[in-house]
Amino acid sequence: MSKFPTPGQPVRGSKSGVPVMALFDLLGRTWSLGALWQLCEGGPATFRDLQARCEGVSPTVLNARLKELRRANLVERTDAGYAATELGKEFHQMMRPIAYWSHKWARHVEP
Repeated sequence: MSKFPTPGQPVRGSKSGVPVMALFDLLGRTWSLGALWQLCEGGPATFRDLQARCEGVSPTVLNARLKELRRANLVERTDAGYAATELGKEFHQMMRPIAYWSHKWARHVEP
């Protein structure tokens, strides 16, 4: 597994570990953003339910991403399974305008 992206330490795109680049390094990993997005949009989920929501991502990849997202305090384990933390939900709310804008962008790049 890759080194956990930590602000203040070298990460992809930043030798000094600028916090935004550490965040982008974490969320740029396969299924990190997708898993967080699914937990925010669809609510808490068991591992199997989340795996199904994430289009059948492999259990190994999903497990690794959930461990990283938990370490980053964006996801937590609850009685209902995995859930976004308040910090994860806050990030999701900030990303919603970008998600809406992406539909406009898609119309400009579609073949």
